[in-house]
Amino acid sequence: MYTWIWRHLPGNTAAKAIAALVLVLAVAVLLLFVVFPEVEPMLPFTNVTVAD
Repeated sequence: MYTWIWRHLPGNTAAKAIAALVLVLAVAVLLLFVVFPEVEPMLPFTNVTVAD
C-alpha cells in the first residue's frame, strides 16, 4: 500500500517525502479532531469508579 502511494505522488524524492509527511499529518489531524471525539463516548473508560 505504501509503495502504491509513493509511486503515485508527484515530483522527485524530496517532493514525495514532503507530500508523504503532509499526508501523515492530515491523517493524524483527521483522527484527533474528527474520528476520536466521535468514538470516545462509546468507549468504556468513562465508567470508572474509585472506592475509598
